[in-house]
Amino acid sequence: MQAQKKILSKMATMAVANLLTDDTSSEILDELYKASREFTKSKKEAHRIIKDVIKIALKIGVLYRNHRFSADELDTVERFKKKMNQAAMTVVSFYEVEYTFDRNILSELLLECRDLLHALVELHLTARSHARIDHAFNHFARGDFLAELYGDGEEISAHLK
Repeated sequence: MQAQKKILSKMATMAVANLLTDDTSSEILDELYKASREFTKSKKEAHRIIKDVIKIALKIGVLYRNHRFSADELDTVERFKKKMNQAAMTVVSFYEVEYTFDRNILSELLLECRDLLHALVELHLTARSHARIDHAFNHFARGDFLAELYGDGEEISAHLK
Protein backbone atom coordinates (compact mmCIF):
# COMPACT_ATOMS: atom_id res chain seq x y z
CA MET A 1 0.00 0.00 0.00
CA GLN A 2 2.87 2.39 0.79
CA ALA A 3 4.29 1.69 -2.66
CA GLN A 4 0.91 2.33 -4.29
CA LYS A 5 0.58 5.68 -2.54
CA LYS A 6 4.15 6.64 -3.48
CA ILE A 7 3.81 5.64 -7.13
CA LEU A 8 0.45 7.36 -7.54
CA SER A 9 1.83 10.44 -5.80
CA LYS A 10 4.61 10.64 -8.38
CA MET A 11 2.11 10.23 -11.21
CA ALA A 12 -0.28 12.93 -9.96
CA THR A 13 -0.67 15.03 -13.08
CA MET A 14 -3.65 16.42 -14.93
CA ALA A 15 -3.09 13.93 -17.76
CA VAL A 16 -3.16 10.94 -15.41
CA ALA A 17 -6.14 12.39 -13.53
CA ASN A 18 -8.01 12.77 -16.82
CA LEU A 19 -7.30 9.11 -17.61
CA LEU A 20 -8.46 7.89 -14.19
CA THR A 21 -11.60 10.00 -13.79
CA ASP A 22 -14.87 10.42 -15.61
CA ASP A 23 -15.46 13.29 -18.03
CA THR A 24 -17.29 15.43 -15.48
CA SER A 25 -14.49 15.16 -12.91
CA SER A 26 -11.89 15.94 -15.56
CA GLU A 27 -13.82 19.02 -16.64
CA ILE A 28 -14.13 20.19 -13.04
CA LEU A 29 -10.38 19.81 -12.50
CA ASP A 30 -9.71 21.71 -15.73
CA GLU A 31 -12.03 24.55 -14.70
CA LEU A 32 -10.57 24.71 -11.20
CA TYR A 33 -7.11 24.94 -12.77
CA LYS A 34 -8.19 27.73 -15.13
CA ALA A 35 -9.89 29.70 -12.37
CA SER A 36 -6.89 29.26 -10.05
CA ARG A 37 -4.44 30.27 -12.78
CA GLU A 38 -6.47 33.38 -13.54
CA PHE A 39 -6.77 34.29 -9.86
CA THR A 40 -3.17 33.63 -8.83
CA LYS A 41 -1.73 34.94 -12.12
CA SER A 42 0.64 31.98 -11.84
CA LYS A 43 0.54 28.87 -13.94
CA LYS A 44 2.98 27.21 -11.53
CA GLU A 45 0.87 27.92 -8.43
CA ALA A 46 -2.36 26.83 -10.11
CA HIS A 47 -0.66 23.62 -11.22
CA ARG A 48 0.57 23.00 -7.66
CA ILE A 49 -2.92 23.50 -6.20
CA ILE A 50 -4.49 21.03 -8.63
CA LYS A 51 -1.63 18.59 -8.15
CA ASP A 52 -2.30 18.70 -4.39
CA VAL A 53 -5.98 17.95 -5.02
CA ILE A 54 -5.08 15.01 -7.25
CA LYS A 55 -2.50 13.59 -4.81
CA ILE A 56 -4.90 13.72 -1.89
CA ALA A 57 -7.71 12.15 -3.91
CA LEU A 58 -5.44 9.34 -5.11
CA LYS A 59 -4.10 8.61 -1.63
CA ILE A 60 -7.57 8.53 -0.11
CA GLY A 61 -8.67 6.26 -2.94
CA VAL A 62 -5.82 3.84 -2.19
CA LEU A 63 -6.72 3.80 1.51
CA TYR A 64 -10.40 3.27 0.72
CA ARG A 65 -9.81 0.47 -1.80
CA ASN A 66 -7.50 -1.29 0.65
CA HIS A 67 -10.14 -1.11 3.42
CA ARG A 68 -7.90 0.94 5.74
CA PHE A 69 -10.68 3.05 7.22
CA SER A 70 -12.36 2.10 10.49
CA ALA A 71 -16.14 2.23 10.95
CA ASP A 72 -15.83 5.71 12.48
CA GLU A 73 -13.67 6.86 9.59
CA LEU A 74 -16.21 5.46 7.11
CA ASP A 75 -18.82 7.60 8.87
CA THR A 76 -16.49 10.55 8.30
CA VAL A 77 -16.31 9.59 4.61
CA GLU A 78 -20.11 9.77 4.42
CA ARG A 79 -20.20 13.12 6.23
CA PHE A 80 -17.51 14.42 3.85
CA LYS A 81 -19.50 13.26 0.80
CA LYS A 82 -22.63 14.98 2.09
CA LYS A 83 -20.76 18.18 2.88
CA MET A 84 -19.05 18.23 -0.55
CA ASN A 85 -22.42 17.63 -2.21
CA GLN A 86 -23.86 20.51 -0.22
CA ALA A 87 -20.96 22.72 -1.32
CA ALA A 88 -21.46 21.69 -4.96
CA MET A 89 -25.17 22.42 -4.78
CA THR A 90 -24.41 25.78 -3.18
CA VAL A 91 -21.96 26.61 -5.99
CA VAL A 92 -24.62 25.80 -8.58
CA SER A 93 -27.31 27.73 -6.71
CA PHE A 94 -25.11 30.82 -6.43
CA TYR A 95 -24.40 30.60 -10.15
CA GLU A 96 -28.01 30.09 -11.23
CA VAL A 97 -29.76 32.54 -8.90
CA GLU A 98 -28.50 36.10 -9.25
CA TYR A 99 -27.59 38.11 -6.16
CA THR A 100 -27.56 35.08 -3.84
CA PHE A 101 -23.78 34.68 -3.58
CA ASP A 102 -22.43 34.76 -0.04
CA ARG A 103 -18.70 34.10 0.15
CA ASN A 104 -18.88 33.31 3.85
CA ILE A 105 -21.37 30.46 3.40
CA LEU A 106 -19.36 28.80 0.63
CA SER A 107 -16.05 29.39 2.38
CA GLU A 108 -17.38 27.84 5.58
CA LEU A 109 -18.65 24.77 3.70
CA LEU A 110 -15.27 24.24 2.05
CA LEU A 111 -13.41 24.66 5.34
CA GLU A 112 -15.74 22.12 6.97
CA CYS A 113 -14.86 19.71 4.14
CA ARG A 114 -11.18 20.36 4.79
CA ASP A 115 -11.60 19.60 8.49
CA LEU A 116 -13.47 16.36 7.73
CA LEU A 117 -10.65 15.27 5.42
CA HIS A 118 -8.09 16.00 8.12
CA ALA A 119 -10.08 13.87 10.57
CA LEU A 120 -10.38 11.09 8.01
CA VAL A 121 -6.69 10.79 7.17
CA GLU A 122 -5.28 11.79 10.56
CA LEU A 123 -3.93 8.31 11.29
CA HIS A 124 -3.06 7.42 7.70
CA LEU A 125 -1.17 10.24 6.00
CA THR A 126 1.85 12.38 6.76
CA ALA A 127 2.04 16.00 7.82
CA ARG A 128 2.99 16.81 4.24
CA SER A 129 -0.31 15.37 2.99
CA HIS A 130 -2.16 17.38 5.64
CA ALA A 131 -0.37 20.48 4.33
CA ARG A 132 -1.61 19.61 0.81
CA ILE A 133 -5.17 19.42 2.11
CA ASP A 134 -4.75 22.84 3.73
CA HIS A 135 -3.14 24.31 0.63
CA ALA A 136 -5.94 23.22 -1.71
CA PHE A 137 -8.94 23.88 0.51
CA ASN A 138 -7.63 27.16 1.90
CA HIS A 139 -7.09 28.38 -1.67
CA PHE A 140 -10.60 27.50 -2.85
CA ALA A 141 -12.20 28.80 0.37
CA ARG A 142 -10.51 32.23 0.12
CA GLY A 143 -13.14 34.95 0.17
CA ASP A 144 -11.38 37.02 -2.48
CA PHE A 145 -11.07 33.99 -4.79
CA LEU A 146 -14.77 33.20 -4.38
CA ALA A 147 -15.75 36.84 -4.83
CA GLU A 148 -13.82 37.01 -8.06
CA LEU A 149 -15.54 33.85 -9.29
CA TYR A 150 -18.99 35.24 -8.59
CA GLY A 151 -18.48 38.98 -8.46
CA ASP A 152 -16.69 41.38 -10.70
CA GLY A 153 -14.17 38.82 -11.90
CA GLU A 154 -15.58 38.65 -15.43
CA GLU A 155 -12.62 36.71 -16.78
CA ILE A 156 -12.90 33.89 -14.24
CA SER A 157 -16.72 33.86 -14.33
CA ALA A 158 -16.55 33.35 -18.07
CA HIS A 159 -14.74 30.02 -17.49
CA LEU A 160 -17.72 28.70 -15.55
CA LYS A 161 -20.22 29.37 -18.36
